[in-house]
Amino acid sequence: MAGQVKDDHPHRWEHTMIKGLAISTVWVLDQDRAKEFYTEKLGLEVRTDMTMGDGGMRWITVGAANQPDVELTLMVPGPPAMDPESAEMMKKLVAKGVLGAGALTTDDIQGDYKKLKDRGVEFLQEPQERPYGTEAVFRDDSGNWFSFNQPREGGLDLEKDWGC
Repeated sequence: MAGQVKDDHPHRWEHTMIKGLAISTVWVLDQDRAKEFYTEKLGLEVRTDMTMGDGGMRWITVGAANQPDVELTLMVPGPPAMDPESAEMMKKLVAKGVLGAGALTTDDIQGDYKKLKDRGVEFLQEPQERPYGTEAVFRDDSGNWFSFNQPREGGLDLEKDWGC
């Protein structure tokens, strides 16, 4: 039946509630700087840049032009999402560079790696073969790291070294 999935219990069907990922948060240290990094260096487009309510929270989202239904929101840790103590802890973790923010894909890892490097993107790892494709790793201007990869045609190659 369309829109329904069978759960673990025989003969019981439930409506599919989750349709997919729409927005994911990337914690940043400065929204203006992050907006510039994600648009001018990575080439993403601004989807939203607004302030919610009088003196409220700034809401910035960016995304890939060919993927209009998925956005990254660039948020500074703090209210209303977290208390001041938690916000300071999160800012320290971001700045330290220990948070991975996700995986971004391309169909030309070698060419795009060079373009991003020429734009000043800091790479922690140059493109390397992995079981899932070719992967490079970079940091954003706040310290978050991203896997940047070109997926392998034909799926996983479990004979390849994971490189970890």
